[in-house]
Amino acid sequence: MSKTTSIDMLLRSLHLPSIQQEYAPLSKRAEKENWTYERYLLSLCQIETENRNRRRIERNLKKSNLPDGKTLAAFEQSLLPAKIRRQISVLLEGDFVERAENILCFGLPGRGKSHLLCAIARELIINKGYEVLFTSTFSMVQRLLKAKQELTIESMLKKLDRFQVVLLDDIGYVQQSREEMEVLFTFLAERYERKSIMITSNLVFSQWDKIFKDPMTTAAAIDRLVHHSIIIELDGVDSYRTLQAKKRKRTK
Repeated sequence: MSKTTSIDMLLRSLHLPSIQQEYAPLSKRAEKENWTYERYLLSLCQIETENRNRRRIERNLKKSNLPDGKTLAAFEQSLLPAKIRRQISVLLEGDFVERAENILCFGLPGRGKSHLLCAIARELIINKGYEVLFTSTFSMVQRLLKAKQELTIESMLKKLDRFQVVLLDDIGYVQQSREEMEVLFTFLAERYERKSIMITSNLVFSQWDKIFKDPMTTAAAIDRLVHHSIIIELDGVDSYRTLQAKKRKRTK
């Protein structure tokens, strides 16, 4: 067995694919440029670390289920009031995740609620290394209800607990049966003061009785969400979809 083969086998067993791929060509450069052993080793470790981080980000983006295109670069922050732009800058730091705080974004349809929170969530994955899950509230409720019926809801909640942030989109459109609302409340209560939730809604709190049916459940749900939360209100913002449509029309 050659020396190269032995090194390849060892690196493979240690799960160091980037070093395995780069050590030979990098050694030629190191020899040519008269690198020290420490510099050569440091360069290999940096390559392995950078590639691991890149792969981890790619995996987390894939697992997040975030819709394509809803990025911060594609969101016209100039259309937002200065107060909201300042809020975005703070949220991108990710401190709210460490404090298990919630982000609640309110506004009429078309104001860019989903795009904004998806863009923030994407940045948290890329720049802060958090694991985030995006889902419509309707889809989440149906999954929870199915798990409850199959007596696997505890297992599902544990799986969801792996995500530091869960983004529930369009909670205002969920106005279904009491049983469905009970499982949604169970999910919200489970994450209370432990993990962050991001929520978009076209309904203000005074209308949430349409979602949770029972006044006491409504009050309890609001209390848990608001207790540690940052609220973004887009009601004073022009329709983002309308502005985007006008912009596309002008460019044609």
